[in-house]
Amino acid sequence: MNPTKKTTKYRSVPTLIDDIRFDSKAEARFYGLLKLRIRAGEITGFDRQVPFPLIVNGHLVCHYKADFVLYKPDGSQEIIDVKGVQTPEFRLKRKLLKACYGHEIIIVN
Repeated sequence: MNPTKKTTKYRSVPTLIDDIRFDSKAEARFYGLLKLRIRAGEITGFDRQVPFPLIVNGHLVCHYKADFVLYKPDGSQEIIDVKGVQTPEFRLKRKLLKACYGHEIIIVN
């Protein structure tokens, strides 16, 4: 008896690279590009799955977890989300992140 594969909500395929499990092939592919960008000196590093508490008027509304935060040589950073589908929940969290932190989320498909 073969167990049936469980499909994800948006049909993404979990992918393993460098012993790191990514939620989708697109996220894993982007990780590979980031490693090249480090070698090229475009970025100094990055973090994965970075949580941002979204606090409004002293109340924790929710959390946003960025797929990647990139660190640039000039000290700035970029927040990246690898998305195939932009849900209403994501669009709201994107607006909250901008209001709370002043950062835009860059979406990569």
